[in-house]
Order: sequence, then C-alpha cells, then structure tokens
Amino acid sequence: MDSTTATSLWDELTGTQPAPDVWVVIGTLLVALAVVVPHAPWRISRNAITIAHEGGHGLIALLTGRSLTGIRLHSDTSGLTVSRGKPHGIGMILTAAAGYTAPPLLGLGGAALLGSGRITLLLWLATALLLAMLVMIRNAYGVLTVCVSGAAFLLVSWLAGPQVQAAFAYTVVWFLLVGGVRPAFELQAKRSRGGAGDSDADQLSRLTHVPAGLWFFLFHAVSLCSLIGGGRWLLEL
Repeated sequence: MDSTTATSLWDELTGTQPAPDVWVVIGTLLVALAVVVPHAPWRISRNAITIAHEGGHGLIALLTGRSLTGIRLHSDTSGLTVSRGKPHGIGMILTAAAGYTAPPLLGLGGAALLGSGRITLLLWLATALLLAMLVMIRNAYGVLTVCVSGAAFLLVSWLAGPQVQAAFAYTVVWFLLVGGVRPAFELQAKRSRGGAGDSDADQLSRLTHVPAGLWFFLFHAVSLCSLIGGGRWLLEL
C-alpha cells in the first residue's frame, strides 16, 4: 500500500459523511423495533445482542488485567465468557457488570459517532471489534455467528454506497439501543419464576453484598438512559 492510498483510507476513516434523510432514520428505528419487539424475530436477532454482551465481559476482563480464556456463544442465545484472575475485587465486579450494560453503551457510542457524521469510522470500528473477538471464540456456533456478523460489516463497508452504509449503520445502532433494553427485563422475569439463579446480577450480589435487585436497577438505568440519549443524537433532537 503506497502512501497516497494509506492517506486516502485514513481520510475516509476520520472524515465525516452526510446524515441520511429523516425518513431513513425513522425507517431504521422501525426495522430495529420489528426485530426486537416480536418474539419470533427476537429469537434470532438476540444472537447479536449476545455477541455484544459477551464481548463486553471479555473487553473489560482484559482492561482490568484479567486473563481472558475464551468466549462461547450458543444457539439458544446464551453465552459464556471465561477469564482468570482474582475471584473478587473491582476487576471481577466490573467484568460481571459489563455484560448487560455493553449493548446499550455500544449503541450510545455508536449514536455519538453517527451524530457527528462518522459513519465509515463506526463501520470499521465494529468490524475491528468483531475480528478481535473472533480470536477468543471457542465453539463452532460462536465462530459462525461472529463471522456472519463481521462479513456483513465488511461487505457493506467495501461494496455498498453511502446511502446503504448510512442505513445499515443506523439500523445497527438502533438495534443495540432498543435491543439492549429487553434482556435485563427477560432475566428479571425468569428469576421471578425461580430460574437463572446464577445470573450476572446474582454473581454481582455475591461479589458486592448488594442485593441483586439493585444491580437490575443499574442494568435498566443504563439501557434506558442510553436509549434516550442515543435516540436524541440519532434524531438530532
């Protein structure tokens, strides 16, 4: 790659792109709602939320000095991230708290990028994160889902025109914001029926001696505030 090409790529990554028309922003929100609210499509689309959830665990584990052993993604949309280090302390607490907060916070960060017109940068950052996560996947289904997701971002980034890229980026960010709200409510409902006794909230409760209900409050607060804040950026309110 010569210097001219490298400079062109850098300018494309760091430059800004025009925001799509309002009808595109609203349309992508409706698409996100259509794959999150009804049960049938959510059973499939939830796999993407699981990728962000387990990726959040893994990223924070690394940032807090823990050793990341591997990540597994399952066809029932559950997942498991294994890291080694002290079984207590701030690193373990932050790692456990990162799962349910990761999708909405990623959506909020994406909304900030889109709000500033950095559509290309968002697409390439997402691709880089998926490629980095792929290295740590330890099961076939996990490899398949991450590869399919990464391929979608690569194809749109390389082959699609600006309008398609914008629509794709807005759909992804809306999906993270809207889809980031539902899992904590689902988990809370499952616990109320006597299931999910070893959930992230329960692990955090044991680590901090803070009731699990307060950790659910944190998950809800982060997801709803991210949806409101990110939505305002995307809608330019």
